[in-house]
Formats: sequence, structure tokens, C-alpha cells
Amino acid sequence: MAEEMEPKPFGVSDEQLVVEPTVYREDLFTGKTALVSGAGSGIGKGIAYLLGRLGAAVVICGRKEEKLRVTENWLQKIGAEVDVHAMTIRDPEQVKALVDAVWDKHGQLDLLVNNAGGQFPQPAIEFSPKGWNAVIETNLTGTWYMMQEAARHWRDHDQSGSIVNIIADFWRGMPYIAHTCAARAGVSYLSKTLAIEWAPLNIRVNCIAPGTIETEGLNVYPRQELEKLGHHNVMKRFGTVMDVAEAVVYLGGPSGAFITGETLTIDGGQQMWGDAWALGRPEYFDQPK
Repeated sequence: MAEEMEPKPFGVSDEQLVVEPTVYREDLFTGKTALVSGAGSGIGKGIAYLLGRLGAAVVICGRKEEKLRVTENWLQKIGAEVDVHAMTIRDPEQVKALVDAVWDKHGQLDLLVNNAGGQFPQPAIEFSPKGWNAVIETNLTGTWYMMQEAARHWRDHDQSGSIVNIIADFWRGMPYIAHTCAARAGVSYLSKTLAIEWAPLNIRVNCIAPGTIETEGLNVYPRQELEKLGHHNVMKRFGTVMDVAEAVVYLGGPSGAFITGETLTIDGGQQMWGDAWALGRPEYFDQPK
């Protein structure tokens, strides 16, 4: 009997990402500077590639320099200008140094994409204080540090700006990743508030809430549950990194000039129909009372 093959890991190759077809013209961001956090993998990497392909000078940051260098290499291959900063958004001093460096080199920042974040699947009742705080400090507090520091620079340099925060499809709750649900929901309503406060500064603030997107980040979850998650939307498939990257361009570019305080959900209709249980749906919900 033939031995079963291990399923192929989730993720999309860099070679494929940099040539994915796009609806946007290639010079759309020429003369613009974009800062993308968490650009060493997954969605953040795809966003950085697309912005670079569209002519932006791309500043990328993340915790792991070796991953950022891979992104840098591919951006250089496609002729994009790129700066690399290995740092953590959980440290406000490192965030300030990063944003200072952007202005020192480029004299401007046109688009901030807050993509950095992370979580781990676990029943909420088992969360340790350390585990809870790690996710909240990265996904909520770190995002806040990035937004505030960029806004201060835009104000002080009398420049306009756009922020796009990558959050999550939390509308029906997120069982087994409650910490990231809390953090991302916080970012959503923080963004609505800042869109009002910062409108006099000509700063737009929007969010994108992806559903289940095929990236290497999915590999930390049980494979059998992920196969189900990919069908827990009305389109019966995973989303792609390009689905999110093109939405960033839409909201962060000239097409989004009259949009602020909004969240664009990209989930194939999951919020209307599907259950997303990262560690599997408990039998309790399938049994008659």
C-alpha cells in the first residue's frame, strides 16, 4: 500500500508573489514612501512587494532581520527602493527611531501599513498573563505606537498621511484566539476614533479585516481544522495575499481619498455565514439540549 504523502505546507513563494497580476498601473506610487510592518512574511511581505512594484520607496520592519533580508532581496530584484529596520513595535523608543529614520532619509511618509502582529491558538481559560500580554502589546499597543508616532511627524512636518491597519475578521468572535480578537477589535474602534481626531491634520485611518488567507502563518494551526476553515465562507476557499495587498492600495492610495474610519472585510463572506474555530468546533454545539 502506497505511503500517504505529507500535505504541502501553506504559503506562497516569493517568486510567485512578485509577479502576481494586479489591477493597478505600475507607477501609481512613484514618488511615494510607504512603511510596512511585519514585512518579513505572509501578508506583510505581499503588501511590500505590491507597493514596490507600483513605484513606492518601501520601508520594511519586523523582529527577524533574516526574514526581512529575503523581502529586501526580492524588492531589489524588481527594482524597488527598500530600507530594512529590524526592531519591535512593542518598544515606543524603537518605533520613534524607526519613524525618525524614515523622515531623515525620505523627508516624507505617505502610507503606513500596520501589519505586524501574531497570536497562538489556545483556549482562553488557559491563557497565562505573559501570553495574553504578548499578544495585546504587539497587536494593539504596538500598532498604537506606530500610528501615534507617524501622526506626530505628519503634524510637525505639515504633511498629510494615510494609515491602513491589518486587523482580523472578529465580527462573530474568534474562539481559541480570544487575545487577538480583543486586540484587533480594539484597533478597529481606535481607528474610528483617530479618523475623527486626526481629520484636521489630513490623516486618514482605515482598517482591513482579512478572513482565512493562505500564508505560512496558517501552519501553526492543526491541519485538519484549517482544511475546514478554508470552506467556512460562502466562496468555499482561502483568500490570497494579493486580495489583501490590493485592498491596501485601494484604501491607502488616491482611490481611497474620501474614505476614513472604515473597515474593509475581505473574507469571502465568512462573517455572514461561517464558524471559525481555530482548534475545532466543540461537540457541545452539535448536540441537542
